[in-house]
Amino acid sequence: MLCRTVLCRTVLGRTVLGLRVLGGCAICLTVLGGCAKKPPPPAPPPEVGVVKAATATVPLKRNLVGRLAPHYSGNVTARVSGVLIKRDYAEGSAVREGEVLFEIDPAYYQTVLNNDLATLAQDQATYAYDRLTAERNRQLLPVGSVSQQTVDDADATMRSAAAKVQADAAAVEGARINLGYTKVRSPIDGIARQQQVTRGALVGAGTSDAGASGTLLTTVDQIDSVYVNFTISGADLVALRQAQAAGGVVLAEQNKTTVQIALPNGGVYPRLGTLDFSDSAVNATTGAVNLRALVPNPQHELLPGLYVTLTVDFGRQSGVFLIPQQALQRDTVGAFLLVVGADGKVLRKDVSADNSDGNDWIVTRGLAAGDQVIVSGVQIAHVGANAKATPWPAPGQNVDATQAGATAAANSATPAQP
Repeated sequence: MLCRTVLCRTVLGRTVLGLRVLGGCAICLTVLGGCAKKPPPPAPPPEVGVVKAATATVPLKRNLVGRLAPHYSGNVTARVSGVLIKRDYAEGSAVREGEVLFEIDPAYYQTVLNNDLATLAQDQATYAYDRLTAERNRQLLPVGSVSQQTVDDADATMRSAAAKVQADAAAVEGARINLGYTKVRSPIDGIARQQQVTRGALVGAGTSDAGASGTLLTTVDQIDSVYVNFTISGADLVALRQAQAAGGVVLAEQNKTTVQIALPNGGVYPRLGTLDFSDSAVNATTGAVNLRALVPNPQHELLPGLYVTLTVDFGRQSGVFLIPQQALQRDTVGAFLLVVGADGKVLRKDVSADNSDGNDWIVTRGLAAGDQVIVSGVQIAHVGANAKATPWPAPGQNVDATQAGATAAANSATPAQP
C-alpha cells in the first residue's frame, strides 16, 4: 500500500511539472506572436550635404608644361683661324656688348695688314706719278707737243692706277677687320657661359652650306627676361575657337594672354608672363601648336633649360558650374556626380570636368542649374535610395572641417586590413 502511494505522488508531481512547462511555452509563444505583429519603424534616410548648381563665368585656364629659354642667346664663335692664346672673362659672369672675351694669335693677320699697307703706299705713289703725267700731257696738247693718243694713254694709265689704289685700300680694310677678329667680342649684354675650348687650341672660321660655322667658343645669354616655350593640342585650340564662335568662350588677345609659372619647389613665380608668339600651323609630328611667352626675370630666378609647369589664362568661359572637388567621382565610365532629385532620391549624372579653378572642378556638361549636388556623404548615398539634403557646408561649419569630417567618415567606412 505504501509503495502505491509513493508511486502515485511521483506520477502526479511529474504531471504538474509538465503542465507548468507547457504553460510557460504558451506564454512565450503569445509574447512572440505579439512582437511579430509590431515591426520596428524604418530607418530615416541618410543626411547628405548638397550645393545647388549655378552657372558662373570663370577664367579659361589650361595647365601645361613648358621649357625656359633665354630672351636672347648669342653664340661667340671664331671668325678667323688661329691659336687661342687668352680668355679675358670670368666664366658665368656678366659681360657687355663689345667686351673682349677671347684673343686669337694676331701675328699672321698683323703681317698681312702690314703687307697690304706697303702695297697701298706703293700704288699710291704710282698713281701720283701717273696723274702728274696725264696733267702735263693735257697742257702740251694745245701747242702740238704731244699727240692726242699720248694724252689718252696717260689718262688711261692714271685711271688704272687710281683703281688699284682703291683695291689696295679695300685689302687694307679687310686685313684690319681680320686683325680685329683676333679679339673675339661679346655680341650682346648678358651672362657668359663656360668656355668650350681652352688656351692653345686651334680654332677656325669654316663655312658650310648653312653659312658660317666657326668654332664655338662660348655662349652669352640674356636672361633679364626669359621665354617659356610650350605647346597646346591642335584639337584643343580648334575647340576653343569654336566655343568662342558659339559665344561660350571669350579668348583674350595675344598680348593680353597671361602665363603663371610654378617653380620646381612648388612655389608660384610672382611675375606674370605674356604670350608673344603663336604658331599659325600644327606640327605634323606632334599634332600640337607651338606657343611662347615672355616672362620678366630681373632676379635671375628662372634659368634657361628648366622644365616648368604653367597656367595659361586664355580668356573667359561662361555657362559652366563650379563644383567642390570632393563631390566629383570617377569610374570606368567617366566622371560623375550624385544629386538629390526632386523626389528625394539619389541620381547619378555623368559630367565633363577636365579643368579646375582653385578647389572646384569646372563642369562644362551634364549638370543643370538648380541640381542639388551631393558634396558630403557621398559614401553613404546610393543611387535610387532616398537621402535628406541639407546645405553644405552647414551654417557655422568651416569648409575645411567638413572636408576633414568627410575624410574621417571615408576612413571609418574602409574595412581594416588584417
